[in-house]
Amino acid sequence: MDFLMSGLAACGACVFTNPLEVVKTRMQLQGELQAPGTYQRHYRNVFHAFITIGKVDGLAALQKGLAPALLYQFLMNGIRLGTYGLAEAGGYLHTAEGTHSPARSAAAGAMAGVMGAYLGSPIYMVKTHLQAQAASEIAVGHQYKHQIFPPQSWKLALVAAMMSGIAVVLAMAPFDVACTRLYNQPTDAQGKGLMYRGILDALLQTARTEGIFGMYKGIGASYFRLGPHTILSLFFWDQLRSLYYTDTK
Repeated sequence: MDFLMSGLAACGACVFTNPLEVVKTRMQLQGELQAPGTYQRHYRNVFHAFITIGKVDGLAALQKGLAPALLYQFLMNGIRLGTYGLAEAGGYLHTAEGTHSPARSAAAGAMAGVMGAYLGSPIYMVKTHLQAQAASEIAVGHQYKHQIFPPQSWKLALVAAMMSGIAVVLAMAPFDVACTRLYNQPTDAQGKGLMYRGILDALLQTARTEGIFGMYKGIGASYFRLGPHTILSLFFWDQLRSLYYTDTK
């Protein structure tokens, strides 16, 4: 469960931080092995890079490499945080007297980090290649011509729908937990709930008593229930639209 929770949490954050990864990658490749002042600066700063990429490559380019980025985050952080969590749960971070050992914690964290980085490195390379791809007028660094799926491919729609399913479950899980508990709570003679006053109260009580992970109880089951529904809905919607526009041309 530690591996799954850690990986899903990292994927949820990645959806929002991936545009910054695209900007970071291009700014780091700009002027590669060239003396300052001898090359054209396409990206003057972070904000200018956002605007330039959006104007020239399109807004969708700010999410380039999202698929490998999600896989990388799930694999690396799932292994890193999951392994550390297992070490903590197994008592390996404490001495024989039961006190916390900073040295053991550091060693466990380092080992987990090395494992995650080693296994995730090939995926990170693919992510970097895709995020560096740009229109010729703002291209920096070597331009690989990777193309995971051809344009309008049903595989692209399927992968996008799978990623959407993860985002939907991460966003909705706390509300789903609160909804389930509100429906299941005991009531008085007037039908008023005895445990929660409403959805906000249910969320706050759960977070205070069970911690943040308490709000994500059953997330695995939620994904296997909601994930296929989201995937198939978006997949069929995309295919039907493609068929419609193809037939009406």
